Amino acid sequence: MITKASVSSPQMLAAQLLESYEAGSSFFFATPRRTILARGTFATVPHTAGADALERLPSRVAAVLADARQADHDIPVAVGAVPFDGTVPAQLVVPMTIQRAGPLVFDKDVQVHRPLGASYTVQPVPEPSAYAQGVERALTLMKSGPLRKVVLSRSLHLSANSPIDLRQLLRNLAWRNPSGYTFAVDLPPSADGASAQRTLIGASPELLVSRNGFQVLANPLAGSAARSADPMEDQERARKLMASEKDLREHAVVIDAVAEALRPYCKTLDVPAGPSLVSTATMWHLSSRITGELADPSISSLTLAAALHPTPAVCGYPTRLAHEAIGSIEPFERGYYTGAVGWCDATGDGQWAVTIRCAEADERTLRLFAGAGIVVGSTPESELAETEAKFRTMLQAMGLGPSVEAQR
Repeated sequence: MITKASVSSPQMLAAQLLESYEAGSSFFFATPRRTILARGTFATVPHTAGADALERLPSRVAAVLADARQADHDIPVAVGAVPFDGTVPAQLVVPMTIQRAGPLVFDKDVQVHRPLGASYTVQPVPEPSAYAQGVERALTLMKSGPLRKVVLSRSLHLSANSPIDLRQLLRNLAWRNPSGYTFAVDLPPSADGASAQRTLIGASPELLVSRNGFQVLANPLAGSAARSADPMEDQERARKLMASEKDLREHAVVIDAVAEALRPYCKTLDVPAGPSLVSTATMWHLSSRITGELADPSISSLTLAAALHPTPAVCGYPTRLAHEAIGSIEPFERGYYTGAVGWCDATGDGQWAVTIRCAEADERTLRLFAGAGIVVGSTPESELAETEAKFRTMLQAMGLGPSVEAQR
């Protein structure tokens, strides 16, 4: 028996969708304007690896969505995650049901944020000193060749003494990051078979791309500074970021690459002359909202995402050289970190966030990720401090302080 997808009434409260999330059977995606909960699996986009896997992904998704329509599946939508490495298979499914609501709004009188109630052992990968050495290696590459930027990341491996409450973690992330993109995505079992059920969970501040009819929006972030609890110091950090030659140069590299990738698909494209400031609970970012109008309605949001991914904001520039540097310096595979998470429907509309401020989780472990963009003028100390600040999004949602590495 075929079960049709269901769409909630406009009155459906977003909070109810959040409370209905269940790890292992749900996809959750909350934006500043919309909340989505998808459940079950009607169809899975076939896994295909290889050098052109990302390039072929939009056509494979379109074919699966067309088949779903042929099978009388109402409003077919593909949801899931795309990995950092475009040669690795994406994890995308057509759900059995999908419900939509407006933005999450929390009752100020209700205590939403609660610590997860577990204690953890912590293992940084790499160790901070090794990460600093990696930054030095990247700077050496820039001095001797055409590499202009490379994004180097770190990971924290946390093992809990009790099962991790992912629904509460998702609540905490959504509550602390109302202007971002809060998500939870089911992942396939780990390659070594150690984890049968895995979840990609996080709260990204960065929109890779969205398509709504003919309208296209990309909102890259590049150039960051940690927030301060002191209001005067916090404003001073924001001012310094807006005046930082190093950060403005890093931002310009990203904006130029994003605009270049979008122009072939758009008949008009509006690129701001300079960045503005945006903030999360933990970070200041330089931000540029790039808007355009599609030249061809057959171009889907996933086609645009594939054309953009990976941007210099998460990889570097030139892309091939930065990708090679990441492979030689980082001591782990990124998986879905710095990929894309979101949805695309049969009309081509959709929304894709950059998969940052996130973790891969199973029953008792979390692997957190954070990265920093290395350009000429970077120092190992400042880039290490930036990754520590970026870890705070996940650590604070877990009820842990910034000194978690010292708890080993």
